[in-house]
Amino acid sequence: MRSLTTLMTAALTTLLIAVPLAGAYAGHHHKGALDASDPTDMTGPRVTGLIEQIQGVDQGITDARQANAITSAEAHRLHLRAAHISQAAERVAGSDHGRIPAAQYHDLLRRLDTVDQALMSDTGSGFMIGDGSDGGNYPNG
Repeated sequence: MRSLTTLMTAALTTLLIAVPLAGAYAGHHHKGALDASDPTDMTGPRVTGLIEQIQGVDQGITDARQANAITSAEAHRLHLRAAHISQAAERVAGSDHGRIPAAQYHDLLRRLDTVDQALMSDTGSGFMIGDGSDGGNYPNG
């Protein structure tokens, strides 16, 4: 009887040790729908929104160049700035499981807005400041 109790205790101990380890092993190889995404995936509304905004600014630069509103050198400079922002977004998202934390997101948006303002200023379509009392309105920037 004593050997049966020892055998049952050993079997139960083995089972209690093996089950969590098997679950951990399976968890790494079979991801479910609710598990974290692959770190290289760019996911989330911030990432999607930022990418779309970068693409919009980049298209605006291309359109301005095609309309001869800016020079090739200005277009190249603005494209490079937009590309640097895109690369920074990819680095941040890649290091944070495909997401961009709020602080970095707002910093990237601010940087992108600076590029957009430079484009508007270069094309002369920036918003005007001044009330005209001194002879006219002037582009901001």
